[in-house]
Amino acid sequence: MTGQVAVRSSGLVRRFGPRVALDHLDLEVASGEIFVVVGPDGAGKSTLLRVLCGLLEPTEGDAWVLGRSVRQEPEAVRERVGYVPQQFGLYGDLTVWENLRLYADLYHVPRGEFEIRARSLLHEFRLLGVEGRMTAALSGGMKQKLALACALVHQPQVLLLDEPTTGVDPVSRRQFWRTLYELHRRGITLVLTTPYLDEAERASRVAFLHRGRLVACDDPRALRGSLPGGVVELVAEPRARAQSLLRARPDVRGVYVFGDRDRVWYMGSDVGGLRRFLERQGVRVDILRPVPPSLEDVFVARLSSEGA
Repeated sequence: MTGQVAVRSSGLVRRFGPRVALDHLDLEVASGEIFVVVGPDGAGKSTLLRVLCGLLEPTEGDAWVLGRSVRQEPEAVRERVGYVPQQFGLYGDLTVWENLRLYADLYHVPRGEFEIRARSLLHEFRLLGVEGRMTAALSGGMKQKLALACALVHQPQVLLLDEPTTGVDPVSRRQFWRTLYELHRRGITLVLTTPYLDEAERASRVAFLHRGRLVACDDPRALRGSLPGGVVELVAEPRARAQSLLRARPDVRGVYVFGDRDRVWYMGSDVGGLRRFLERQGVRVDILRPVPPSLEDVFVARLSSEGA
């Protein structure tokens, strides 16, 4: 991070008829950050990126990318950012090379520079040898790498990615993140949305969005440390009864299902007392232990506080 601001919004509002997708959003992203935006469906994540890349005009307020206003200079913004949408946006009936050529033309890449850039990107993303293949025939991971290559062909300083690893297998996800780290090392500012909280752990900072509003924004460690009370992991039978009993206690702020076990947001300090309480009510407790809070714990707790 250089301390310079790459992306900023002030009082940003975007409405679709009566629905408010972004609600007076104030954000700053420093140059060189990996800035991750998380939130439930309908939180406004995709709308935010579409505003930041100049595809949607704000209803109120404004946003600036590299000092250019998305309201007053949308074309200048689009020239300076790369954007990978959530839905695969390339042309399946064109080859890999033809898609790259198309995006280079859209961004006015000089003809004399295109082939050098395209070959470099294909080599970097391990797509050399498939440039003549129809894009529709590529695997999901290869399509995602091609989308990223097309977004980078005009050498943007800011890259916006909308849930780039959704639907991609775990191996491709890891490979994709290695690529993002390499772009980050080159000084490219990354702003991405994701449904995966483990990916948010990789960020410089994380923003939680809910109903178009900013609920929290900080680095992952600070967010994990911001949770009041503590988190207790529970495995008990009957499970539903244990959950019901705990939710009725004033010192329990929430009980959340995490796979085959529950996470209890507990404001007290006597975890042994929780065990004794459950056992007196006829619940068999197999596991009850404090665990470090995760970003997912913080996220769920924040949404609970917001009335979600």
